[in-house]
Amino acid sequence: MRILLVEDELGLSDVVASRLRKERYSVDVSNNGIDGLDNALSGIYDLIILDVMLPGMNGFEILKEIRNEKIDSKVIMLTAKSMLEDKLHGFDKGANDYITKPFHIEELVARVNVWLRSGNETMTKDYVEAGDLKLYKSTSSLVCETTGESIDIICKEFLLLEYFMQNQNQILSRDQIYEKVWGMDSEAESNNLEAYISFVRKKLKAVGTKANIKAVRGFGYKLEVK
Repeated sequence: MRILLVEDELGLSDVVASRLRKERYSVDVSNNGIDGLDNALSGIYDLIILDVMLPGMNGFEILKEIRNEKIDSKVIMLTAKSMLEDKLHGFDKGANDYITKPFHIEELVARVNVWLRSGNETMTKDYVEAGDLKLYKSTSSLVCETTGESIDIICKEFLLLEYFMQNQNQILSRDQIYEKVWGMDSEAESNNLEAYISFVRKKLKAVGTKANIKAVRGFGYKLEVK
């Protein structure tokens, strides 16, 4: 799952992003309101951690814009303000949760986990499935129900296969894959897409599934599941 952190305190943003990545979330960071809004409007984020006091545009303004655009990402407001009216203002604009500074990093992680893993019925499942495949989040393992074979799959390979399985039999463009798996600012690494698809294909072959990632000339790729 992908998180956008909009926080102008560089030290704090580094600590929060690092801790969330240990939870196996993919985290992008924006350090000002303008960039934060641009990234949030992409609609690719499952959750946004949004500071209120930001250079360029404050968090309440960003929240209003993304809700006006019908973007339904979960939003946790993060701010030094603790007055009741500030919290009510955030909830009125469409925030899901509110944490005041200073805070315990583990509290923030716990709230993120609640919103992303228990926010609705589908998020409570520990796996994503497509055809005879199940991709387990807690163990980072891929299982083929037909053969009973399993294999470990981690990091970018996991995120790539998860995205394909969530959109089985649908064509995904290279740009869509880059944004979902590598993020907005990782062009150099995302150029390795073909290599990572090759790695994932080998994992699919190893577990014995008939599902496969097919290249669609001029369009992108799709996971074919019968």
